[in-house]
Amino acid sequence: MIGAVDRSELETRIGYIFQNEELLITALTHSSYANEQDDGTVESNERFEFLGDALTGLEVALLIFEMDPYLSEGQMTEARASLVQTEGLAGAARAIGLGRYLRLGVGAERTGVRESEGVLENAFEALVAAVFLDGGGEAAREFVRRFFTVSAGEKVMALSGDGFIADYKSRLQETMQKNGAADIRYVLKDESGPDHDKTFCVNVVCDGIELGTGVGKTKKSAEKMAARIALEELKCI
Repeated sequence: MIGAVDRSELETRIGYIFQNEELLITALTHSSYANEQDDGTVESNERFEFLGDALTGLEVALLIFEMDPYLSEGQMTEARASLVQTEGLAGAARAIGLGRYLRLGVGAERTGVRESEGVLENAFEALVAAVFLDGGGEAAREFVRRFFTVSAGEKVMALSGDGFIADYKSRLQETMQKNGAADIRYVLKDESGPDHDKTFCVNVVCDGIELGTGVGKTKKSAEKMAARIALEELKCI
């Protein structure tokens, strides 16, 4: 089990509250922990990894497909591969501090695998699967897009080379001003992690109304994600 405080903290970080706590616990259970239990009844997150890998790949593919109708199949394949590789998924896991919540065996803990790229990649995929099994496809879709929308947009822009994807913050400003004067502000909601590896959570607010929340390794990337999510909620992209 994980403590109530840790669970609440993690759910706040990922923006999703589990109805079935056992699904979350399984997603956080490394095989080393399961193997050290005498009764053999503890399930590791390996099966969840399989499902989460497929779900993440599909959602990232949809993101890329929707963003630019002029990308070739080869370009879309390149973009997807670069985003769902180990480094990208481990980065998403680090953005929410996932490593600290993992259940590891004593031996694995001693070797320092808690922050290894492979372990974090697998844990993120397992968490995607857990969200899907608990809340369905839409919940998993929102979860994945929260972490990959901005990076997918930047990758697509680099591949298209024609500025097809406009700056999200500028587009949001233009969209809101169509209905009159709009006071758009980006408010730092939270920051966590050591100085060399911080994660920022930013809300975008227009005339006092919260439009979206973004997470990133810099304030700028978090603001971009918040603007992108706001545009999506407004059905503007």
